[in-house]
Amino acid sequence: MAVSTIYSTQALNSTHFLTSSPSSSSSKQVFFYRRHQSQTNRRFNTIITCAAQQQTVVIGLAADSGCGKSTFMRRLTSVFGGAAEPPKGGNPDSNTLISDMTSVICLDDYHSLDRTGRKEKGVTALDPRANDFDLMYEQVKALKSGIAVEKPIYNHVTGLLDAPELIQPPKILVIEGLHPMFDERVRDLLDFSIYLDISNEVKFAWKIQRDMAERGHSLESIKASIEARKPDFDAFIDPQKQYADAVIEVLPTQLIPDDNEGKVLRVRLIMKEGVKYFSPVYLFDEGSTISWIPCGRKLTCSYPGIKFDYAPDSYFDHEVSVVEMDGQFDRLDELIYVESHLSNLSTKFYGEVTQQMLKHADFPGSNNGTGLFQTIVGLKIRDLYEQLIANKATAPAEAAKA
Repeated sequence: MAVSTIYSTQALNSTHFLTSSPSSSSSKQVFFYRRHQSQTNRRFNTIITCAAQQQTVVIGLAADSGCGKSTFMRRLTSVFGGAAEPPKGGNPDSNTLISDMTSVICLDDYHSLDRTGRKEKGVTALDPRANDFDLMYEQVKALKSGIAVEKPIYNHVTGLLDAPELIQPPKILVIEGLHPMFDERVRDLLDFSIYLDISNEVKFAWKIQRDMAERGHSLESIKASIEARKPDFDAFIDPQKQYADAVIEVLPTQLIPDDNEGKVLRVRLIMKEGVKYFSPVYLFDEGSTISWIPCGRKLTCSYPGIKFDYAPDSYFDHEVSVVEMDGQFDRLDELIYVESHLSNLSTKFYGEVTQQMLKHADFPGSNNGTGLFQTIVGLKIRDLYEQLIANKATAPAEAAKA
């Protein structure tokens, strides 16, 4: 007999019905009905059907808008091979990216209010009340269990909620956006989590460079835009970094006194200790406190140079290891010198970090610590995935012996 459940969400205007029907051991059928009330009173009906297969590994990436999530996704999917592209034959405004092994879902697709609705209710997209965490949880849980879903699409061009798209369970699912670690249920589904933490000074400098130079915005309007988002960012987005397994923190350089241009950066890779299948990267000697200036015959360094630091530390009461890079590379091919002094990189061959950096030399941050640490985290995620899959493959045999 079918079992039905009705529940309400924290979203301002959505209700869901979940119905499960009996099926054979090789397949599962679930029906999601999503009622969305807006000016058009549209209703999304989602039917999910698929044969349960190998469990999907789920990675969460959190950051504010304009903080490098897209670049990080391109680096990550490149590590696994194959170009990440929107679903073929689907909505041209889809936010989803699919490659041979990975699917990247933008959590903006779980907005429960379109742009007009948010304006009418007086909330931003950062506010949890403008997002549907119940549907997010159910669909991420389904994909992790090997069940395909019909995921909604938030159209960033029109600001409307478009008809849903079919997402098949990938080997690796990346959920990226404002809230991947906000809801405890979703957080518990993550096998690994990353937070991109861009300091206010750098974020402001980046936004000025982009919006004034490329979009013709005034300095006053840029400041007003940042200040308008800040209360919700501080309340709902920034606290998520305490749950992340790895944090990439981007700060103003300390090599140039009173620098406010944001072109030279100090970047810290903060890695939580004790995470299963994840061993933090270290410089020279694990657990020591190291300060290293590599500039010289083996590494070309123009002003202001490059400095690396490494040390154990504490972060939100968690023991962490921190590798820091301040400055930027002049020649990426010389990065091999730095790579050779870093350990626990999870590379498959000598020079793989350098190869990945050279492969994407045109990506933002490729000459500084943002690109370096994004690449390293991508390699660590590949290693974590391979360990998880190997462990799952041996688990039935070990259970049989017991």
